[in-house]
Amino acid sequence: MNFTDRARQRYAGGRPNEEALGIQRRFMRVIERGLAPFAVVLETRGRTSGEPRRVPLVMVRRRGIRFVVSMLGPDVGWVRNVRAAGGRAALIRRHREEVVLTEVPVADRAPILRRYLLFALGARPHMTVRWNAPLAEFERVAAEDPMFRVDRLTSAAGRLRR
Repeated sequence: MNFTDRARQRYAGGRPNEEALGIQRRFMRVIERGLAPFAVVLETRGRTSGEPRRVPLVMVRRRGIRFVVSMLGPDVGWVRNVRAAGGRAALIRRHREEVVLTEVPVADRAPILRRYLLFALGARPHMTVRWNAPLAEFERVAAEDPMFRVDRLTSAAGRLRR
């Protein structure tokens, strides 16, 4: 079994198996210590349980704006939790940051998705476009993978700071 097949097997059906969960737990400890420069731990409230849910994600910047992408498409827990919470979440990397995630319109996703795949090596096996494909290919598949803009939530008045 090659690397791509093994990576896909870890997330069969869009859910992590025990091996993937173990990798995620170890990676989250690395991220929380600030040792993974392009990664964050996203914490959301479970949409049914209300309990905190954490997942490691690659966060990319484009033109000074931060973004996170779902490598497994729209039917994953963290995406559903973010949508149910009206975008409210927290990012953890050395410290906790309260944020609001706003879904990026499909028409604006292609260049961000291309940048994401430059850094998110582990996401490449799950995507339907190669990391080095022309921009037109990214435009063709942009609707497949939810993407969110990350804005800091100021605690004083609940206003967004960009």
